[in-house]
Amino acid sequence: MTLLESVRAVADASGDGAIDWDAVAAAAKAATDPGDLDLSQAEADAYAADVRDARERIREVAGVDFDVPDTVELQNRHHWIDANVATFRRAFEPLNERGSLLPGVARTVNTATTAGALAFVSRNVLGQYDPLLLASGDHALYFVHPNIVKVAEQLDTDFPRFRRWIAFHEVTHAAEFGAAPWLPDYLESRLEDGVDALADGDVQRESFRELNVAMTAVEGYAELLMDEAFDGEYADLRRKLDRRRKGGGPFAKLLKRALGFKLKREQYERGKEFFTYVAGERGLAGASRVWEDPEFLPTEEELEVPARWLARVPEA
Repeated sequence: MTLLESVRAVADASGDGAIDWDAVAAAAKAATDPGDLDLSQAEADAYAADVRDARERIREVAGVDFDVPDTVELQNRHHWIDANVATFRRAFEPLNERGSLLPGVARTVNTATTAGALAFVSRNVLGQYDPLLLASGDHALYFVHPNIVKVAEQLDTDFPRFRRWIAFHEVTHAAEFGAAPWLPDYLESRLEDGVDALADGDVQRESFRELNVAMTAVEGYAELLMDEAFDGEYADLRRKLDRRRKGGGPFAKLLKRALGFKLKREQYERGKEFFTYVAGERGLAGASRVWEDPEFLPTEEELEVPARWLARVPEA
C-alpha cells in the first residue's frame, strides 16, 4: 500500500464505533515501511539466547522468581502495528460502545490520529512487554528487528550488544510483572476507568494520574535493575539512548510530545531517581518491596521525596 492508500483507508473509515480499527491498521501500515525481517535461524536463536540469559541474570540479581513468555516474537513494523491494534481495540472498547454518540466526522478524525500515532511509534519502538496483554491472559514479548538494526547503526554500536541490551530491558519488565501478579489488573482497571470517563465526555484525572505514577515506578525500577543485571559495559549505551530519547528534529520532537514521549522520558528519569535513592538506603531487595502490594506503590509526592516512601513502607 502507498501513502495515498493510507489516506483512502482513513477516509473510508466505517462502522458505528468511535474508531474504525480495521482502517487504523490499514492506514498505519500503508504509511510505514515494514522493514526487513529476513533473519537466519542463528540470528533468531540469538534473540532467544539473550532472553534466557537475561532471565537467569535478573533472577539472580533481583531475587525474584518469574517466567518469560513462551513466545518471543521477532516482528517487523507491520507485525507490531497489528499486535497493538488488537490490544488497543480491547482497551478502548468503551469508546466504541458509545460511538453512536459521536458524529461520523469525529470517527474519521479519531481513526486518522490513531493511525498516525501508531505509524510513528512503529518506526521508533525497539521492544515491548505489554502489561495489558498479560491482564487478558496472553503473555508475549516483542522485538521489532528492523528498528533495532536501524538504531544500532544510528548509535554506532555493535548490533549483538545492542540487541542484548534491549532484551535485558524488556525482561526486566517481565520480572516486575512476575513479582507483582496484581499489577496488570491494576493498570488495566485505571485505563478502563479513564476510557469509560472519556466515553461519557469526562476526564478521569485521578485514574490517569495513578496510571502515570504506576508506570513511573515500572520504568524506574527497570532502569535500576538494568544497571545491576546487564552483563557488560553499558555507560555508553545509556548515554546514547538518553540522547536519542531527547533528540530528533523539530517535527519529531513535536510528535513525541503529542504522543507522550516526553512523559515517557520523565517516567524513566523520575522513576530512576526514586529507586536509586531507595536502593541506596535499603538495597535492591528493599526497593523491590514496591511490588509486594499495591499499597506499596509510591505516591506522586513520594516520587518527589523518596524519604517519605521509606518512612511509610516498613523494611521486610
